[in-house]
Amino acid sequence: MDLSKILSIAGKNGLFKVVSQGKNTVIVESLIDNKRFPAFGHEKMSSLEEISIFTTGEDLALKEVFKAFHQKLQGKPAIDHKSDNNTLKKFFLEMVPEFDQDRVYVSDIKKMVSWYNTLLDHGLLDFTEEIKEPETGETSPEVPPKAEDEAEAGN
Repeated sequence: MDLSKILSIAGKNGLFKVVSQGKNTVIVESLIDNKRFPAFGHEKMSSLEEISIFTTGEDLALKEVFKAFHQKLQGKPAIDHKSDNNTLKKFFLEMVPEFDQDRVYVSDIKKMVSWYNTLLDHGLLDFTEEIKEPETGETSPEVPPKAEDEAEAGN
């Protein structure tokens, strides 16, 4: 799942998919109504890939939060993000028990629940394991040993 092309833009509701990039702008498409418009460099944009939440240990990437939602909800949508504060806190505590309750606000939980449901509705959540290439970038095919080598190994 690549969340680097999904943006949250301050002052605008919903999530936006990067369509194209210009010199000083990014063309985005709203996931809510599919309208396209330019987002300028002076606007505060955050890629969902860069967002993490506070936990009692190390910060947890938003991708991992969504993965926990998906696993525990068995791929079904989360509760409504407009639920009352106590319901949202209880839900989030079940999903991510290690989150820092003093530094993660209900408004943050509402956003995450809303974003999860939006991404799920648009089929943008894919949690299949990604196979990573070796760091050198080179792949070496496995070569079977020569018959001579096998004969020497047997002696």
